Amino acid sequence: MTHLLSTGTQPAQPGPASVPTFAVVSGEQVQQALGGREKQIVELVEATYRLHGAGDSVNPPSYFLRFPDRPTSRIIALPASIGGSVNVDGMKWISSFPENVGAGLPRASAVLILNDHDTGYPFACMESSIISACRTAASAALAADWLSRTRVRPTRVGFFGTGLIARYIHTYLAGTGWAFDSIGVHDLSADSAAGFCGYLRGTGTAARVTVHDSAEALIRSSDLVVFATVAGRPHVTSPAWFDHNPLVLHVSLRDLDPEILLGAANFVDDVEHCLKADTSPHLAEQRTGDRDFLNGTLNDVMLGRAVPPQDQPVIFSPFGLGVLDLAVGKYVYDEVARAGNLRLVDDFFHDLRRHG
Repeated sequence: MTHLLSTGTQPAQPGPASVPTFAVVSGEQVQQALGGREKQIVELVEATYRLHGAGDSVNPPSYFLRFPDRPTSRIIALPASIGGSVNVDGMKWISSFPENVGAGLPRASAVLILNDHDTGYPFACMESSIISACRTAASAALAADWLSRTRVRPTRVGFFGTGLIARYIHTYLAGTGWAFDSIGVHDLSADSAAGFCGYLRGTGTAARVTVHDSAEALIRSSDLVVFATVAGRPHVTSPAWFDHNPLVLHVSLRDLDPEILLGAANFVDDVEHCLKADTSPHLAEQRTGDRDFLNGTLNDVMLGRAVPPQDQPVIFSPFGLGVLDLAVGKYVYDEVARAGNLRLVDDFFHDLRRHG
């Protein structure tokens, strides 16, 4: 049985005469809370990066569940804790099953659990594929802004990979003031590329949209390149394709050969998280034996401790931090509660008496 909570934005605190509450937040509610609020979410993500950089967070390594009989699939646990005004703990549990696409389902599905900071009790379970897509897109839009402030602002964007994440990244770029003269599209699936072009037409963009038959053509014709693929290992191997020094949002992390990174300026969201699990930066570290190819983190750029050069490709490789999911998830929870639409599960917690 469920009912709606009409007042308050915080979970009930356990005590001598109180019982913790537990809410289930649907994907529709998540979408309603986040739709059209790209600027607010980018600002929230920026604030979260700053909190994380200042040490007001706990963000341990992600944990990968892999399957010998399904080598392309995985489920990842991202536990985290964030302080500041968010002040919440929790975990995202997100699956990546690429073969879903052939069956007409999105590759990724996810839930987010929020835990009360003071008691540890979970107080919400949220559909999180939309939260994950929004925090990823907000991170990419934030990086595009900060990493282009000392360079010529890109006017030609190219999307390598045209699934849900690419759509959200375009939405967040457009929602935070980016306008492009041209939009390039490349995908191994012609149907996916066509679907993305249909989405672009639906946005009313004035940009010229071009579908490129080759990765090289897309990259050479773009000064902002977005990689949003499901690649498990590097497949773009020529540094010469980046001779025009584009800004690269390497969101899918495993597209670029280490030699491309070694000829570029490299920024990550978190060094320890990004340099593992055979990401392209991890492979570059293995090849060189050090991390000297890294120029810094996005937080370093925001604090003025690192400056993106103008005479090299600039590559942003974000691993994706659980603290971002918590911050966006708590924002959604508060918005749904403020609207009086939290669906509480009656008697979710049972036998709360210590001695029976």
